[in-house]
Amino acid sequence: MQVQPKIMALRRDPSPQRLAQQCLEQALGAWRKLHRLGDIEAELGAYASGIDFDELAVLAGLFGPGTTGSDLVDGFVSAVSAAIRAHPFAQLGLRHFLDERTATLMLARRGSATLTLLAIGGTALPTAPPETVIFTQNQSIERVIAGSARAALVRGAEAPDRRVDLIQQSIDLRAGTVLHRDGSREALQFTRIDGVLVLLKLQRRLPGDEPAREYALTSGALVNQAAGNPRDSRIELAAALLGRMGRSDAAPYLAAIAEEHGGDSLRWQALRECLGLDTAAGFGSLCRLAANAADPLAVPAGALRAQLLEAWPQLTEIDPCLAS
Repeated sequence: MQVQPKIMALRRDPSPQRLAQQCLEQALGAWRKLHRLGDIEAELGAYASGIDFDELAVLAGLFGPGTTGSDLVDGFVSAVSAAIRAHPFAQLGLRHFLDERTATLMLARRGSATLTLLAIGGTALPTAPPETVIFTQNQSIERVIAGSARAALVRGAEAPDRRVDLIQQSIDLRAGTVLHRDGSREALQFTRIDGVLVLLKLQRRLPGDEPAREYALTSGALVNQAAGNPRDSRIELAAALLGRMGRSDAAPYLAAIAEEHGGDSLRWQALRECLGLDTAAGFGSLCRLAANAADPLAVPAGALRAQLLEAWPQLTEIDPCLAS
């Protein structure tokens, strides 16, 4: 393996790396002080707790008619780029994500509220038009810092049979454009980006356990859904892992998750894994769900119970509904 001489030198003497980190942190500290990041983070906490956006003067200023939002981003880019040019091995201690289309950098976070900087490349947009739209449980405010684009704002309204009525509105985005979106019924889909589009985005999760839902654009039919919050996602993954590991000792805990209050997707996943690990515990939990008419999972639980009893009649011996 070839190791560059500069990196090899750092292995012998790490002090230049520590100096580089100090310089970058000093640049970030000066930027934070100049642009009142402490005040921004305090209001992010208030925003996460449910305070209305219009009551938060500092955050509102970032997305208002002035240049505060652009100044914040310009100051950050100037400070960080100068420090990294001088110290190319310094590491920026902010959460970030990069794929073939979007670069995301989290500038600040408090609770479920985040302030992020996004750069979206137009050449990486899919050539085929999207076939589905996803509504997520969050509120977001986006300000275009640089670039221009054309997008479809898709709005959904409830319709019968787990469908939605979808309306698409074409909008043009340019520097200074500000969008307020309720992600549970509004989604933004880019159809064209000229070069690179840079956005400053404020977002917070909505309260509750409603899942993220994906609908077909042509019919409005529900295609897929997923856990609407990180906690449920983590527990779903843990439940699936316990199932793959064959951890039958976890069955009572999975049964408890299935019968507690929470997201329907998480509870159903826990029930499925419980059935696979311990038939008696899982089937007992399933029957209790089916018997509780007030539970939103009662109907699917009843249907699954009937299917299982038809396939394996011996399950009647552990059916608490029949036993009573």
